[in-house]
Amino acid sequence: MRASTYRRSRNSAPRRPTRARDRSGAPVTGYTRISDEPIDIHSGVYSPDIVVVIDPFVIRTVNVLEGLKEGGSLIVNSSEDPSSLKNELKITNPVYTVDATKIALDIFNRPFFNTPMLGALVKVTKIVSLDSVEKAIRARFEGTLAEKNIQAVKRAYEEVKGE
Repeated sequence: MRASTYRRSRNSAPRRPTRARDRSGAPVTGYTRISDEPIDIHSGVYSPDIVVVIDPFVIRTVNVLEGLKEGGSLIVNSSEDPSSLKNELKITNPVYTVDATKIALDIFNRPFFNTPMLGALVKVTKIVSLDSVEKAIRARFEGTLAEKNIQAVKRAYEEVKGE
């Protein structure tokens, strides 16, 4: 969805998921490169500007900060205060949190964290407009499902906190 939104509003955003096929429930890493110019690189991202952590348990089991550029942002699905997470991780990078779990359960009655996290990403980075995200959601989903996804994005956009 984030790549689709960007492609609609700008130019190029290939995505590269990496799945752990041998174990159900294993951490998954995905990459999205975003640029106003065509992107010819088709490998993983080793020095990201932004890391988004959708599963709040991963933050304490996987080094999600590996390669994060100095000054790069960390956006985490967490009810924790960003400053306490920042202190725990011992980093100087900007840290943002949003309780995407609560938002998803409130809106969908299911743990669909991706759309709330997209709302937090848009607010923190301003890579695309909220309007572009809404248009991409409406292009992908219809009716109530579209409305719920838009509601989740907007709520996370409003609720994300930063340190």
